[in-house]
Amino acid sequence: MLAARDLRLRELLRSYGSCLIAYSGGVDSVFLAHVAHRELGDRALAVIADSPSLARRELREALELGVQFGFPVRVVNTAEFQNDQYLANPNNRCYFCKHALFTELAPLARAGGFAVIAYGENSSDVGDHRPGAVAAAEFAVRAPRKEAGLTKADIRALSAQLGLPTADKPQLACLSSRIPTGEAVTPAKLRMIEEAEYFLRDRGFHDVRVRHHEIGGGGAVGSGPASGHLARIEVGPTELIRLVAGDLPQQLTEYCRGLGYAHVTLDLAGYRRGSTNGVSGALMLTAGIAEIPLKRAATARAHAQLGAG
Repeated sequence: MLAARDLRLRELLRSYGSCLIAYSGGVDSVFLAHVAHRELGDRALAVIADSPSLARRELREALELGVQFGFPVRVVNTAEFQNDQYLANPNNRCYFCKHALFTELAPLARAGGFAVIAYGENSSDVGDHRPGAVAAAEFAVRAPRKEAGLTKADIRALSAQLGLPTADKPQLACLSSRIPTGEAVTPAKLRMIEEAEYFLRDRGFHDVRVRHHEIGGGGAVGSGPASGHLARIEVGPTELIRLVAGDLPQQLTEYCRGLGYAHVTLDLAGYRRGSTNGVSGALMLTAGIAEIPLKRAATARAHAQLGAG
């Protein structure tokens, strides 16, 4: 039962005595930070890692939630962008990210007298591709929600009971996850992705990913139409029709080109987790994924409507 799993989580947190929480502002970490503060008071501290892979709006909202719900949040700067292995974007890129995070959190926990470091893995993540869990094990980081048997659905339900606005927040991952394995991660690319995604989020789209691909050998970000960057847009399957309605395709295409994208395409399979995991960009673009330019998608929809009439 959900109540039993919730009780188990609270018992675990109290058993720690004190806890430093790896915080991101997402569904899981907001719930954990809030519950830990309720159970441990000032013996719990949420810590958010700031780096180019974190969207600026996500950082602001994460800090605002701490103020709103009364749990303390500290910001630390992590150094994964100084690690060539991370920037090369191998299929275990998340390992280097989490290793950089826990490298910052471990001395902070020691200095503050926090007995345990906890992070956001839950029981729904079992079996998923999670190289970060390897880094967590190396630093003896605990995953109390997984230990308590709480799933993502459980956390959303309990968050709603607590009045947390993140209960129905879309699932997010770091901006670097939008770049296919083997294509270099750069701060400039991440800013392009961030701006393109918020163009859609600000227009009410819920599940959004802008997958950033290099084409034709790539090129310098921002160098114009020949720059060799392609935006592959994923939205929730039920949101696809709305994306190609009216003049939105034209607006989105022009906006993305202003960011430095030479091509803007729509992925007809819709949003799904990990669509760039373990697959090189070259393979991704030649593997038969249904992608069409947004303008062509809008035109096809208009012709279909005329034919039906």
